[in-house]
Amino acid sequence: MMDRKTIVVVGAGKGMGNHIAREFGRKDFRAVLMARNQAALDGYVKAFEEEGIEAFGIVADAGNPESLTKAFDEVKARFGKVDVLAYNACILEGGKPSELSAAELMRHCQVDVASALHCSLQVLPGMRERKSGTILFTGGGLALYPMPEYTGVSIGKAALRALAITMNAELKDEGIFTGVVTIMGNIAPGTHYDPADIARVYWKMYTERSDVEIIFK
Repeated sequence: MMDRKTIVVVGAGKGMGNHIAREFGRKDFRAVLMARNQAALDGYVKAFEEEGIEAFGIVADAGNPESLTKAFDEVKARFGKVDVLAYNACILEGGKPSELSAAELMRHCQVDVASALHCSLQVLPGMRERKSGTILFTGGGLALYPMPEYTGVSIGKAALRALAITMNAELKDEGIFTGVVTIMGNIAPGTHYDPADIARVYWKMYTERSDVEIIFK
């Protein structure tokens, strides 16, 4: 169905990524999943199709902007447009400030925030042309309460939050909504931070287009 809306989830996986894709897929979206592992993507797509969700997997590395450009070119060639971008990639590694090298911090910044901007730039021209579109980022409580044990993640999530807020301020009058879901705890099924429950917040943000940040706590 060429007229079906498309969501691209960068950072697909059994945590938030696939739950976001499933939430939108159940609302008749086509889900395009991006991750580094082809075998894992094949498994995710098979599971989605068994649920009646149209899904496709494309290999892409959030640490490599060139691979992301290629992946989005494939999406646009195949489906014509991206209605929703959900950026869910992050390097979840610990490290105190004095234990991080500059190169390690730059690696965090590339995956955690710079590639979020890069992916957004792949879909923005089409969204601007249509005067519609949504870009959603997976944020974290470390953006608000940084911890020395997770300095790289803290810096990345703080920068991602700033990116979402500034992008929304720039683009909202063009019909494009950008938002960030700030998750204040560890994601785990069967807990308060169940990814299926959190995924519904992404749908709420997409449909209501009001709060640039929703804090899930």
